[in-house]
Amino acid sequence: MSHTDQIAKPIMAAKARALKGTVRVPGDKSISHRALIMGALAVGETSISGLLEGDDVLRTAKCMSALGARVERKENVKNKSTWHVWGRGVGGLTEPEDVLDMGNSGTGARLIAGLVSAYPFLSVMTGDASLRRRPMDRIIKPLSQTGATFHSRAGGKLPMAISGTSILMPLTYDSPVASAQVKSAVLLAGLHAPGRTTVTEPAASRDHTERMFAHFGVQVEAGPVKLGSTTYQASIIGQPELSGRPIIVPGDPSSAAFPVVAALLIEGSEVIIENVGLNPLRTGLFDTLREMGASIETINMRIEAGEPVADLKVKKSSLKGVRVPAERAPSMIDEYPILAVAASCAEGETRMEGLSELRVKESDRLSAMVNGLVACGVDAIAEGDTMIVRGKGKPPKGHAKIAVNLDHRIAMSFLVLGQVSDRPIEIDDAAAIATSFPDFIELMGTMGATLTIPNRPA
Repeated sequence: MSHTDQIAKPIMAAKARALKGTVRVPGDKSISHRALIMGALAVGETSISGLLEGDDVLRTAKCMSALGARVERKENVKNKSTWHVWGRGVGGLTEPEDVLDMGNSGTGARLIAGLVSAYPFLSVMTGDASLRRRPMDRIIKPLSQTGATFHSRAGGKLPMAISGTSILMPLTYDSPVASAQVKSAVLLAGLHAPGRTTVTEPAASRDHTERMFAHFGVQVEAGPVKLGSTTYQASIIGQPELSGRPIIVPGDPSSAAFPVVAALLIEGSEVIIENVGLNPLRTGLFDTLREMGASIETINMRIEAGEPVADLKVKKSSLKGVRVPAERAPSMIDEYPILAVAASCAEGETRMEGLSELRVKESDRLSAMVNGLVACGVDAIAEGDTMIVRGKGKPPKGHAKIAVNLDHRIAMSFLVLGQVSDRPIEIDDAAAIATSFPDFIELMGTMGATLTIPNRPA
């Protein structure tokens, strides 16, 4: 059952005592999607440990099964699961018998649209109410150039029918936006085309697809187009023969952001968050927080399946406002809501630039954050694609009820703010949190947070 089909689950966050302890956040959502997809495209068995078992990723697992791969979850004696995928090889997937329901997963929808566009059969894709409002034109345009045909609702919205082609053309595509989803959709299609497929983007977006391809043995060339340039290019050679292999999924830095910021803001806090993925194209939030004065120490640095991983030691810190330039946005686009929470407790103005992408996430996150912060007594405004938050070096008053509009990051951000604000903050529905961080409420509780179901009149 999709979280959107469930009864709303309001949650209230009240001022917390010092957060303490050592915790682990769920596996990286971006890497989890890609691990399942690549496992389905490899011959033989791919074992995946640390997979995020949130609704978004489980939708991708179901889609890989629907496309002919064998996908199984096995639980070991320590109550931890390992996922196993027996793939069909590049070009070996089969036509799904039913509609592919992506739930709330924009990443899954766009990546799998790229994948199925390379096959000469019909796929129909839909999602929940939130996903059906999100634009797909940005992938329809390049993928149509490979020979695939798309039929969608007005504005490129789901539901969408995709008719792949038996004569797939390799593509050279100049993307107008730095988007890992667009880049990955094109590269997944190109994996099935003869010759070289190349995507160029104005700045480097997340490179998990390139790293995952390389881990499976795909020929990949990726980096700046020339020395000193911000323009990024990724090229692959299509139609490789891939074999299954083990994958360890690191903790999601986007999920780690919530306990990190909570620990920075709550008096007396000191926590260690283990096994956090520190891909340099994902660490913009941690870099920004350090600029603001945050005590975030990196320990036990290592490499797993091509991805840098470490533990983070975080202590309560006094933060100051900073300017966050637009060029940093691709490395932290999902973390701006929780950064805005940190900024609301910092001393001075924090100016976050280049946030147009936030308008087309699970909700209009730019408006949602500004409206929610203002309701909590924070001086916050949006000017075009810039969010400005003026903090007073202390927690805001809180005492607000926030409509999260099925957006998991908005929900978790305001639950963090409620743990530090003078009076509690309530969100209207916590169900969406399951898409990326199913154990968020329990994990925060183990560290000392106070998250409860609000009283309701009889």
